[in-house]
Amino acid sequence: MDLQSTIKLQGEVVTQIIHFINGEKRTFENIKTNSVKQGQFTKFTTLDGRLIMVNDKNVLCVEVFKQDEHPLQTKL
Repeated sequence: MDLQSTIKLQGEVVTQIIHFINGEKRTFENIKTNSVKQGQFTKFTTLDGRLIMVNDKNVLCVEVFKQDEHPLQTKL
């Protein structure tokens, strides 16, 4: 079932900065917004084919930025 993640409102490809409870931050670029699946672990894929899983219980907040056209970006 597609829960229609709200990051789709930012566009087809985004960058996310994930802030973890220990103060660490990670930046993920070229995220395909149509690939986001939410659960205990949020899963998403990037344009280069990486699958990323994030344990939601360790996250304080997520910043999402719309990306302009990127050289790796192809039709999704």
